[in-house]
Amino acid sequence: MAPHSRAGRTGATISAVEWPQSNERIRGAERFVQMNDEYPAHGRWQFTLNRIVEGDDEVVTEVAITDGVQAATAISFFRVEKGKITRLVEYWPEPYSAPSGRAHLVEAIL
Repeated sequence: MAPHSRAGRTGATISAVEWPQSNERIRGAERFVQMNDEYPAHGRWQFTLNRIVEGDDEVVTEVAITDGVQAATAISFFRVEKGKITRLVEYWPEPYSAPSGRAHLVEAIL
């Protein structure tokens, strides 16, 4: 069984996953699991939950993801109804160098 296939058994009733940056919508949990299973990887995916914020019917996470070669950060907004995920909107920000014009005002985070 592919690693993400187990995620499909969590009882999620996701009607849609949206990636606004690439203008994509994935309909249904099955397609979301399949998309993740088919995504090219150089090794086993590792996830680090950096932050989680919970509200009455929404959860927001910041997750670091790597397969040992490629690395990314996902900012995810989950809609939760009756204890089940029904909608997911994810943003995958690309890192960039800070402008040199403000170097005298800032310090590197890492």
